[in-house]
Amino acid sequence: MISIKTGVHVPTIVGTQPTSGGPERASTWSGTWADEAGTVAFARALAACPAVTHATLALQGDLGAGKTTFVRHLLRALGVRGRIKSPTYAVVEPHSATDCPIMPAGEPLAIWHFDFYRFNDPREWEDAGFRELFAAPGLKLVEWPERAGDHMPVVDLSIDIQPEGALAQPPSDPDMTEHTEEARRVKVKALTPTGHQLLEALP
Repeated sequence: MISIKTGVHVPTIVGTQPTSGGPERASTWSGTWADEAGTVAFARALAACPAVTHATLALQGDLGAGKTTFVRHLLRALGVRGRIKSPTYAVVEPHSATDCPIMPAGEPLAIWHFDFYRFNDPREWEDAGFRELFAAPGLKLVEWPERAGDHMPVVDLSIDIQPEGALAQPPSDPDMTEHTEEARRVKVKALTPTGHQLLEALP
């Protein structure tokens, strides 16, 4: 695709078009993760859906809500091995699931975990060269997507995670160990046909 403004080649973002949200299909899911086992079950359900291999998931929630904990369980379910670091300071952490059960034998799944918490200006998304990464095939998991503003491509599935009870003192550091012992209220919204496929896979 050629940019009309600059004449420079701009890679097309890999993904699907926004859904019309017809009345015949539910576009939202609400539930509760009673404990970390509930988080694990949710992550495994998504990991078993082939649509996740080419999806963009936006993770919403306050500091300490459990977004990174969910990502770690999802990556484990997809076959990622070794240490899974938070991308809070690096902004993005790449992963390769070499033993992903829903990928063809011998073909790894590319995964990128983004955290835009430290963005001061949405234009930092473009300046960082993330268009190239979002144009590549694979799974993209994005924490604090709103801080990238309109630069973010279409999201397939939005997952909002909130503690069942308000935290007495939310952590001030986003890289601080998250509270996992409390129940979580979870709201999921499908925004594309790929998102609907993922929504239908939920327990």
